[in-house]
Amino acid sequence: MRKLIFGINLTLDGCCDHTKGNANEDVHQYFTQLTRKVDTLVYGRRTYQLMVPFWPDVAKNPSATPNSMNEFAAAFNAVDKIVVVSKSLNETVGKNTEIIRTNLRDEILKLKQREGKDILTGGVDIPSQLMQLGLIDEYHFVIHPVVAGEGRRLFDSVNLPEQMKLKLVESKVFKSGHVVLQYSK
Repeated sequence: MRKLIFGINLTLDGCCDHTKGNANEDVHQYFTQLTRKVDTLVYGRRTYQLMVPFWPDVAKNPSATPNSMNEFAAAFNAVDKIVVVSKSLNETVGKNTEIIRTNLRDEILKLKQREGKDILTGGVDIPSQLMQLGLIDEYHFVIHPVVAGEGRRLFDSVNLPEQMKLKLVESKVFKSGHVVLQYSK
């Protein structure tokens, strides 16, 4: 069965608003490597609309952005399928995108049972639901050396029936002070 991997950028105080961090070359390279290991992305509407058309546009005009962003854009565009979980989105942009409107648990279990590489999810709302359903197999937290002071916190909307214990698989510290913590169930 394929693994469902959750990857997210966070500040030291748990803020996951994409405008609060300071992504750099190391962070882009980390997420490029992670994205190359998957063939399916799962997002909610808001995260999907942040990622598309931004990254496909970066891939079309690589001279306008740093190389680490271009590499991520290429990895993003190479993914076989994007699944968007939304009740309000009526149409998608780009190739091989599917909308899931109901039964998140069953649809994700079907995705996990298909042949192929692993699955990557990002954002807050959908990963929170997937976490509550016990469907996430790996967690990749990229912690930025910043205290945001305000903004949306990652686990504010998570209600677990019991404490979830994770195992530390790997930790990395970049020269910039960013820290990657990888956990598994």
